[in-house]
Amino acid sequence: MKPFVLLRIASILTLLFAAGHTSGGLSLWSPAGETDVLRAMRSFHFDAAGTSRTYLDFYLGFGYILSVYLFAQAVVFWQLASIAKSDAYRTRPLIGTFLLVAIASTVLSWRFIFVVPVICSATISVCLALAFFFSGKRGSGAAK
Repeated sequence: MKPFVLLRIASILTLLFAAGHTSGGLSLWSPAGETDVLRAMRSFHFDAAGTSRTYLDFYLGFGYILSVYLFAQAVVFWQLASIAKSDAYRTRPLIGTFLLVAIASTVLSWRFIFVVPVICSATISVCLALAFFFSGKRGSGAAK
């Protein structure tokens, strides 16, 4: 299989992952519903560098930052696919870096989160692993 196709698939999967992650944050969704913990996160204010924030502010803020990085990653995968069309070998170091990140995300999701992000991260990992494998020789790409 061509590395650029696998990178495009990884890009689309990452875009879907980012959209799902963002929509979860926008709805303030909680699997347990309104809980004492969620109420406490909303109500406990503290000073952070001269600004009053709640724990929920930080929770949502970090979640949205993660969404931004996921959207950026989807764009980078799409751009890497364009480069891989002519010379996939040149993209190999970046694919390898993102592969390690995807594997780490899969492990962390398995350990700390739940099955949906595990499936997303694992599927992206497989696409990147295959793209890394198929980009292993000089001159690999669509122009062969």
